[in-house]
Amino acid sequence: MTEMIIDVENLKAHYGLGQALQNLNFGVGKECVAIMGRNGVGKTTLARALMGLAPPQASGSVKLLGQQVLGLPPHRIAHLGVGYVPQGRRLFPSLSVDEHLQLNARKGPTGQQWSASRVFELFPSLGQRRRAYGDQISGGERSMLAIGRALVTNPGCLILDEPTEGLAPAVVEDVALSLKELSREGVAVLLIEQNVKAAVMAADRAYFMSEGKIVHETVDGESMSDEATLGRYLGVSV
Repeated sequence: MTEMIIDVENLKAHYGLGQALQNLNFGVGKECVAIMGRNGVGKTTLARALMGLAPPQASGSVKLLGQQVLGLPPHRIAHLGVGYVPQGRRLFPSLSVDEHLQLNARKGPTGQQWSASRVFELFPSLGQRRRAYGDQISGGERSMLAIGRALVTNPGCLILDEPTEGLAPAVVEDVALSLKELSREGVAVLLIEQNVKAAVMAADRAYFMSEGKIVHETVDGESMSDEATLGRYLGVSV
């Protein structure tokens, strides 16, 4: 049986009286798994619940790297070896690109070797801006930096919320292939993504969400680019 590095059972989350997540059950092993769905179905709420960010208020069970994390503060979850790329990037305007990466660099539980120099190999244009501050770089460069900031923690599992937003198509492809490579190195990658092509390139399988619930899982070799599936749950095709 495949070991689940991200293991979620009966996860519920709410904002006040509004239920946002309803009894979610899923797992991620040493692979890249996509969470897909239209806007407003609860994908970002899921990411926040996994990382211990409030709101929302969450209940159920969330195990990351074998540890029960529901109820733990975000900094303790991160120190277990969990990398997080939030929607909106959340960079420090007074820190340079280099300083963002130096501040977060650490040796991870999987012994990977993601460093600032390797991040700059992945994103050459970001390397050219290494002395620029967080409020001086473009939207695409901010996305690259947010991804790089998570990678240099050398995480055992990585949760990304819309990481390719604002990136040029060629860079989207580089990111997708890097996430696939990371999963091959033994990292559990949970990719919450609106960009269908990025998700199809990076992920081994996918869960589709609607109205706070998981309504479909790709299984037994089912293609994530199946037009009927994408049309039914996303209203798009590739």
